[in-house]
Amino acid sequence: MDTDEQNVAWLARVEDLINILEGTTVSELELTEAGTEIIIRRQSGMMMVAAPTQYASVGQVGVPVQPGAAAPAPKEDTSIAIVTPLTGVYYSSPSPSSPPFVSLGDMVHVGQVVALVEAMKVFNEIQAEASGRVVAMIAPNGEVVQKGDALLRIQPL
Repeated sequence: MDTDEQNVAWLARVEDLINILEGTTVSELELTEAGTEIIIRRQSGMMMVAAPTQYASVGQVGVPVQPGAAAPAPKEDTSIAIVTPLTGVYYSSPSPSSPPFVSLGDMVHVGQVVALVEAMKVFNEIQAEASGRVVAMIAPNGEVVQKGDALLRIQPL
């Protein structure tokens, strides 16, 4: 297996773990597999957004299914990802004591600063490329993000 396939496999494994933890009170998980350590930490009240959730899908454990019932059609995601143009540390606010630039549900407009990415001791402003409502906060505050990673998602109006 080449490096890209390994990275995709590990990313899928981490996403599976996050989905399993969703809806639980577990705030920290440490796992070591094949010499690789995975640590997932959540703050209380933190919303984990990895993928849209279907609340009543056919075959889901605990959900009664009527004979002949069809699964609901998945809703198409039309949101736009705001991605980081460089690798660095993501910050959702200008300082630890300041409120975040944007929060879930906030309206943003083109050119509005929505985050900072620190690279080589320089704080780079990340601006919204579209107007709309913030529907997902993806990147964890204070963590390293790679060039091209989604920081948040905006539903255009």
